[in-house]
Amino acid sequence: MQIALKEESSTITTKPQSKLWMPKQVLFTPAALEEPWGQQMYERVRALGLPVQEQKSNRITGLRGEDERETYRKAKSTLAIVTAPPGALKLQPIPPSADWQFHLAEGCPAHCQYCYLAGSLQGPPVVRAFANLPAILQNLVKYKKPGGLTTFEASCYTDPLGIEHLTGSLAETIRFFGEQEGMHLRWVSKFDQVDGLLDLRHHGNTQPRISLNTEFISRRIEGGTAPMEARLAAIRKLALPKADGGGGYNVGLVIAPIMPVPDWEAQYTQLLDRLEQTLDFPCEITFELISHRFTPGSKAILQEWYPNTQIDFDEANRSLKYNKFGGKKYVYSPATMHQLRSFFYAELKRRFPAAPVLYWT
Repeated sequence: MQIALKEESSTITTKPQSKLWMPKQVLFTPAALEEPWGQQMYERVRALGLPVQEQKSNRITGLRGEDERETYRKAKSTLAIVTAPPGALKLQPIPPSADWQFHLAEGCPAHCQYCYLAGSLQGPPVVRAFANLPAILQNLVKYKKPGGLTTFEASCYTDPLGIEHLTGSLAETIRFFGEQEGMHLRWVSKFDQVDGLLDLRHHGNTQPRISLNTEFISRRIEGGTAPMEARLAAIRKLALPKADGGGGYNVGLVIAPIMPVPDWEAQYTQLLDRLEQTLDFPCEITFELISHRFTPGSKAILQEWYPNTQIDFDEANRSLKYNKFGGKKYVYSPATMHQLRSFFYAELKRRFPAAPVLYWT
């Protein structure tokens, strides 16, 4: 088994709605304050009573501590409002999730002990939200396929819903895509504050996805995120037709990271039971299935951030794979992967026969 945890009941319990992330400090660069959207963010955070600092330069400094743990604590309690650099407007493909990725922000307020951003972003793990949102959105039109559908992923480097109360950028992006033809927005979250998205005119051009896992895993290694029951409630709100008070979205379910914890079949069965109960009305859904993996670089960073992590990062228990650039990543053995994959494909086909599994990885 990959996570050694104390045995206890794996019954999914009801928890209250998650708390909004409130940073201890909000830093604004001069360039961000010159942007109209940056001013809108400024008014938002001031209305919430958060401490604001206007920086003298466009560099964010002063977040380094005496060690990595202190740096992590300072950065993770900071929101920086900056402008996306010109290089961010040169989009990169992001298969199998979408044709292109773009970024409303970089960094995430959650504390997941498997964080896939570890090693992907430079510097301390501060949340940087981009104030030049109109330019970011207008740039997307240049990447639209003529005569076809082009998909865009907005959550590669952040959880846009987790900071939406501070930025408003996700709602604005959904509105933008609602006015486009041939352009489709995708985003994923571990948070549940979706009420502000339900009345938007998205015109079917946005697919919100919610990340799910067993309560057993989520309680232990997904710190700062919404409880599983709250995420399920958010899925229901998003998927319900507008006539019934929902958002009328076609929703996606991302089950990740899939881990063979003790009694994993029973735990994931309980999760799928609850999902089936949640979506007890006609709706269009998709699934994305992602098993846990790590790189040597991410392992080193995560073990500094979370020295008491309960995740097994022992390479001896994994299979080594290389990406097309020669980078290493450690995944489960072929036998374990086959067992996990077979379980999910069989269970999802039985419960949700019309819902496609977009990919397994």
